[in-house]
Amino acid sequence: MIEIAVSSDAPWPDHDWDTLALRAATAAIERTPHGELLTSAATVEISIRLASDDEVHTLNKQYRQKDKPTNVLSFPMVQADLLETITQNSDDGEVLLGDIILAHGVCVAEAAERGISVEDHAMHLMVHGTLHLLGYDHIEDDEAEGMEQIERDALAALGLHDPYLITED
Repeated sequence: MIEIAVSSDAPWPDHDWDTLALRAATAAIERTPHGELLTSAATVEISIRLASDDEVHTLNKQYRQKDKPTNVLSFPMVQADLLETITQNSDDGEVLLGDIILAHGVCVAEAAERGISVEDHAMHLMVHGTLHLLGYDHIEDDEAEGMEQIERDALAALGLHDPYLITED
């Protein structure tokens, strides 16, 4: 079973972020070999924080040595190759998969640049962040292609655009 804990601060507007986050995380997880997490007896928790650019800037500088805000940060709490073992052997039936933090200003700017709603872009970033929590990455080209394909499939299932589609003008 999956449980999403969402917290948000201004300038994020009031919205049903809990529902969007659950839909995004579910769409991401069910398209990976970790899909059994959704029906596991253990409660698998993801924490999502909708934060200011300043907060994300501070975290990005502290943990990634990058002195700027970024759209999304993910902090996995479990190594992907140990997920099955940990969920089966959890002492209290709960596993914290990790934290995802989205930067409001960066998200708003990227959504405007793409001509999509902030909610749709935030869902994409939540899918992306969830995949990072599951051990996916996009540093190497082959890993990036695999992660992007899972994102495309998850976003299509959510009725969202393909952010990696290259169009000719």
